[in-house]
Amino acid sequence: MTKRTLLNFFPVAVALAFTILMAGSCNNSGDKAATDTTDSSALKDKDGFVKIFDGKTFAGWEGDTSVWRIEDSSFIGEVFAGRPPLKANTFLIYRNGQPSDFEFKADYRISPGGNSGVQYRSEELKDIHLALKGYQADIDGANQYTGQNYEERGRGFLAMRGQKVTLESNVKPIITDSLGNSDSLKTHINNDWNEVYIVAKGNHMKHYINGILMSETTDNDTTARKFSGWIGLQVHVLPSMKVEYRNIRLKQE
Repeated sequence: MTKRTLLNFFPVAVALAFTILMAGSCNNSGDKAATDTTDSSALKDKDGFVKIFDGKTFAGWEGDTSVWRIEDSSFIGEVFAGRPPLKANTFLIYRNGQPSDFEFKADYRISPGGNSGVQYRSEELKDIHLALKGYQADIDGANQYTGQNYEERGRGFLAMRGQKVTLESNVKPIITDSLGNSDSLKTHINNDWNEVYIVAKGNHMKHYINGILMSETTDNDTTARKFSGWIGLQVHVLPSMKVEYRNIRLKQE
C-alpha cells in the first residue's frame, strides 16, 4: 500500500473505530440499565418467598429498640434484670402491609425460660403502644406450647400442639383429629435454632416447626375470626428472656 493510500485510509479507520466504540458503549449502558432495574420477582426465592428482614436494619419494621436490637443478621428481643420491666407484651411489627392469605417462614432461637411467638392477622391496640391482638404461632423455651395456635388478648388457646381443631361461635374448640402425641411432636424441636412455618389461607391455619405439622385450625367463628392483619414478633412480660429471629420470609397469594 502506498503512502498516499495509507493517508486516505487513516480517517476512515478512525471513524470506523469510533463508531464501534460508541456502539459498544451504548450496549454496555443498556446492559447496566437492565441490571439496575429491580424486578420484585427477582427478589423471590425458588419457592416464591421474599425476605422481609435485610439482616442489617429495622427497615419495614417497628418495635421498642430498648428491647429489640440487631446482631449477626438476627433480630434479638431481650429483657433482663436491671432494666425497667415490661408492662405489657411487646411486639416488633412488620409494617409493609397486613397480609391475608400467606405463608411465613423464619428461623428462631429462644432462651430456656423465654416466651415468644409470631403474631399474624392481628390488630394493633390503641391504648398500649406496640401491642397486638390476634392469632399467634406460639414459641417458648421449655417447648410446652411451641407450635400451638394461641389468640393473644382474645380467645386464648385455640389449637394445642398435636390437635386439629374447628372453632365455632361461643363454644370451646372442637378437636376433629390428632396430628400426633404432643410429647412425640416435641422431640422434633431443637434446643438451638428451629424453623417456624405458618400457612394461613382463608379461615384455615397450619403451624409447622422444622417441617412438622404441629397444629391445624379452621376458624368458623364469624364474630372473632380475622382474615388479615399485622405480623409481629413477641417478647413476653418476664423478668428475663431472649429470643432471636433470622432469615424471615413471606409469600403472599
